[in-house]
Amino acid sequence: MDTYVSNQNSLVSVRNLSFSRGSKVIFDNVSLDFERGKITAIMGPSGTGKTTLLKLIGGQLPPAQGTIVVDGENVHQLPRKQLFQLRKRIGMLFQSGALLTDMNVYDNVAFPLREHTRLPETMIRSLVLMKLQAVGLRGAKDFMPNELSGGMARRVALARAIALDPMMILYDEPFTGQDPISMGVLVHLIKSLNSALGLTSIIVSHDVHETSAIADYIYVLSDGKIIGEGTPEAIRQSPSAWIQQFMTGTADGPVHFHYPAKDYFDDLLLSGKRY
Repeated sequence: MDTYVSNQNSLVSVRNLSFSRGSKVIFDNVSLDFERGKITAIMGPSGTGKTTLLKLIGGQLPPAQGTIVVDGENVHQLPRKQLFQLRKRIGMLFQSGALLTDMNVYDNVAFPLREHTRLPETMIRSLVLMKLQAVGLRGAKDFMPNELSGGMARRVALARAIALDPMMILYDEPFTGQDPISMGVLVHLIKSLNSALGLTSIIVSHDVHETSAIADYIYVLSDGKIIGEGTPEAIRQSPSAWIQQFMTGTADGPVHFHYPAKDYFDDLLLSGKRY
């Protein structure tokens, strides 16, 4: 098993990563660093491999090329037991929340504690109530998942993600499907928990405003490459027309409104013919 000494400030270092699904190239020799104690965002349109990157970091998928080092350990060279130990130190907030539907809120948050520790129930109770208090839902501990709003479910999932006091949390599209109030609550929680708990956070998202408001550093991905990186302000000031289109949501630009097609006039002339 290899142990790597990466940049002292980097909790996660990705080097020369390549990954494909069939003939589609998802990542083409990309390198990224995720600094300890910071919130780093991975942004880009749907289908650019943002969620795939989280799975590669967590060791769920093997890269075709390159290395991923988490806290000095090469993820894809770890034996199974050590990989599971590393995963216990990484919290995950899934896009869907992924709450266990036959358990109430309390038991959902208690689940990782019961599964991975030998703590007595009295201590588990204290920890669960602390985590629920942190996300503002201690009063909802007896609710079932189907009794929760979308925003509440996402917050319960966040309480579960921090149950084992992880060193890092991976957020998969945390703002998708949320109303403005719920988005505001999640933005506040992610920022405050990262600071209070000394976490390192990686957010994959295409929600520009919310993500830019809390990220310390942003990578923008497209077509398997990093096309921009920097602080939110640096990204906003980028001279790249593609990045400007993505950040402002302009309908036409380098990413064209019209899908490639034959000449419009010629197509109209053929409108009376059978294709």
